[in-house]
Amino acid sequence: MSGMMHIRTAGMYTSIQDLGRFGYARYGVPRSGAMDQAAAKWANLLVGNTATLAVLEWTMLPPVVQFSEPTMIAITGAVCTPYLDGVLCAMNQRIRVQKGSVLRLKNVIKGVYGYIGIHGGFDVPMCLQSRSFYKGITTTHVVSKGNQLPYTAYTEGQAAFAKLSSVCFSGDIAVLDCYQGIEYDLLPAALQTQLKHDTFVISDKRDRMAIQIEGELRNTLPSMISAPVLSGTVQLTPSGTLLVLMRDCQTTGGYPRVLQLSTQAMNVIAQKRTGMTIRFRIQTLV
Repeated sequence: MSGMMHIRTAGMYTSIQDLGRFGYARYGVPRSGAMDQAAAKWANLLVGNTATLAVLEWTMLPPVVQFSEPTMIAITGAVCTPYLDGVLCAMNQRIRVQKGSVLRLKNVIKGVYGYIGIHGGFDVPMCLQSRSFYKGITTTHVVSKGNQLPYTAYTEGQAAFAKLSSVCFSGDIAVLDCYQGIEYDLLPAALQTQLKHDTFVISDKRDRMAIQIEGELRNTLPSMISAPVLSGTVQLTPSGTLLVLMRDCQTTGGYPRVLQLSTQAMNVIAQKRTGMTIRFRIQTLV
């Protein structure tokens, strides 16, 4: 039986995301996917899904949603207080939902990106082997008030669940593990030292494409020809600003690639709010 999640209020930059689309970078198509992929995977695993299924991602301001059929959900990522039909429920655990139930998420106290996983995943159209919304690739890039998101209704006894250990909120981590970028060795020693030891601040210039980092770096490198970049690539702009490329980033860029964030560091920085501080821990590849 099919059910529908009715979007009563859309929240901010709410979209459907999975782990992204692969194999299309040569056509200039970004990978996209959930900004905090650890939280998105956790939302799926809690309700018995594989980690790759589509979840609902919201940004700072969560949506209000209603369910047309019974199901099971989990809420992960940015720390908030969920209410189902006015009754307080918990994050990071399975929540049984009845036909007609309304979910409200309040008091977002930590983090930027939150997730609602649903048993069986959201059955929105597949585009280039992914359900992730992206402007210009999918028919819409955000959900709107009144939208209906399809899912498969869940009834008791359809699935068995293993006991899972909870995960911590990744945004609490202050140090980002990363690796030397392609152009790292071109940096003067003083700049390399700054990257290793300075504390940097998250700017208010941020979206799903990139997060700008405030700091005092003097870029003396010459301009370069555009070259391939990835999610997690840290570029040094001519003005000396660090730019961390995120899930919707372009596939090529012309700024020096000085660092590459680890997978976990990508999840961490996605949950950092404006004004929060970070440091880089540069790992050596063996």
